[in-house]
Amino acid sequence: MKAIKIQHPAALDTLQLVDLPEPAAPVRGEITVRLRASSLNYHDFAVVTGMIPAADGRIPMSDGAGEVLAVGEGVTEYAVGDHVVTTFFPDWLDGTPPSTAFTGVPGDGIDGYAREIVTAAATSFTRVPKGYSDAEAATLTCAGLTAWRALVVDGQIKAGARVLVQGTGGVSVFALQFAKAMGATVIATSSSNEKLARMKALGADHLINYKETPDWGMKVLEITGGRGVDHVVEVGGSGTLDQSMIAARNGGHVALIGVLAGFAGPVMTATLMAKQLRVIGLTVGSRQQQLDMIDAIEANNIKPVLDKHFPLAQLGDAFRHQAANAHFGKIIVDI
Repeated sequence: MKAIKIQHPAALDTLQLVDLPEPAAPVRGEITVRLRASSLNYHDFAVVTGMIPAADGRIPMSDGAGEVLAVGEGVTEYAVGDHVVTTFFPDWLDGTPPSTAFTGVPGDGIDGYAREIVTAAATSFTRVPKGYSDAEAATLTCAGLTAWRALVVDGQIKAGARVLVQGTGGVSVFALQFAKAMGATVIATSSSNEKLARMKALGADHLINYKETPDWGMKVLEITGGRGVDHVVEVGGSGTLDQSMIAARNGGHVALIGVLAGFAGPVMTATLMAKQLRVIGLTVGSRQQQLDMIDAIEANNIKPVLDKHFPLAQLGDAFRHQAANAHFGKIIVDI
């Protein structure tokens, strides 16, 4: 089977397409899956470029979807021919995240899904939403579930809520879709008026170009009549957190999920305390949360927004497209 491996030093130019033996047949509790698609996340980019150290020869990519080829003894949830999607934390099935969760993240702590076939525990997968293609399903593992957990699990969003989403990557587009399905008013930010127009077409109620309005936190207050938003889906990190706190209402919720604008930096702690904000850091979610999200996707007929498709052999080019910030929604790798 074909696979992509990371070589040291990790870089896009050193990603290597290799031939590997097919995995062993599934034993008790396992299934074998013919992977058909993956999708790009910033976490994957950090791994393949060396920002997150990974073992030499690691197979990258945390997301994967495809068809069940074989089922091991004792597996009743799936049958041959079923389509499945991977989970980000194979060992976090429900409840509180285990302290060892990150050691088992595919494409990071263990080999991921930039390959044609995988045999793994059946609990490393969930069913896919009815009517989804493999490419659509492959967007759910990281981006979809992160947005779901931010707003629904941690945020406990209610109809009529005001939500701020940053940018137009996979998480932010999913957050817009989930928020609108929950009856929220959504404010979207981007540096591109063209991308903002696409967010409006997806249901965004208010638009802010943060290049034209650097103090966009104050603009959010203006839009909301001085009240602020109930939820901020914060993908920037330290570089945008202060503006997010300004934009949030007193007692509001900031879901801190990304570091696109910085890993570390000063934070306006006085604002955090004065507004009594809930700033919650999160990384994706559990298998049960993924199943709950899939139920909601089916109930609301939500479809992911797909950007360009790249073949597995051109994974490096897919990441270059991501790095150029030219995408809208999810970049797909066809396997």
